Amino acid sequence: MSSQKDDSTSDIVRRTYIKPEIRPVDDVDREIIRLLQRDGRSSNTEIGRALGLTETTIRKRIARLVSEDLVSVVAVPTPKAVGLTTSAIIGISVQLQAIHSVSEQLVAQPEVRYVGVSTGRYDLIVEAFFSDHEHLLDFVSTTLGGMSGIVTVETSLILKVAKFSYEWEIP
Repeated sequence: MSSQKDDSTSDIVRRTYIKPEIRPVDDVDREIIRLLQRDGRSSNTEIGRALGLTETTIRKRIARLVSEDLVSVVAVPTPKAVGLTTSAIIGISVQLQAIHSVSEQLVAQPEVRYVGVSTGRYDLIVEAFFSDHEHLLDFVSTTLGGMSGIVTVETSLILKVAKFSYEWEIP
């Protein structure tokens, strides 16, 4: 009897996910993030020198920030670099019971860079990039037109990007 209880308890422990403790971002982390926002190619040594800290300290802090999903350090090509010269913001109204299904289908589309579930005039806000107007037309008419649950679509072409930035002030 005791053996069965122990097995049952260990099964529960094995199936229970224990979320690691995430420490808040402190002033040093904020400074590291600010420097990486300015130049994501900065070395740990350069960042350490700028902050008066060792390379090891910077390396460990960046590793923690990445592992806790507080930052991502990636190269982001501009849409133009990969031949996507037409961008659009698309507002989509859906049957509410289909909101999750439609948003999941949109996430899977290679043209789509952003999907937000929203309140207000549209249920979903999408940012997407296209090679030309024909590509956009095909996406709206065929891809979106083929998704069950979509009620209306309003497409706004982006004529000129006045600002494109990943920098913001971290409180």
